[in-house]
Amino acid sequence: MEGILYLTDDQNKKRFVQIDLDKFGGEFLQDLIDGLVAESRRKGESVLMEDVMSELKNEGLLDA
Repeated sequence: MEGILYLTDDQNKKRFVQIDLDKFGGEFLQDLIDGLVAESRRKGESVLMEDVMSELKNEGLLDA
């Protein structure tokens, strides 16, 4: 793919990627990072929306 370069190890396995930021910067890069963060948290603890809203209200960060 033009603008993306895969770097391989001694066994020719893909290990790293270089992304041309002039070509794929901005929104693409942010989407990529967001996806990586979401994947890293996939098996994390869930929190009920009601609990979050209640905590924000209690801390004065959200209007009642």
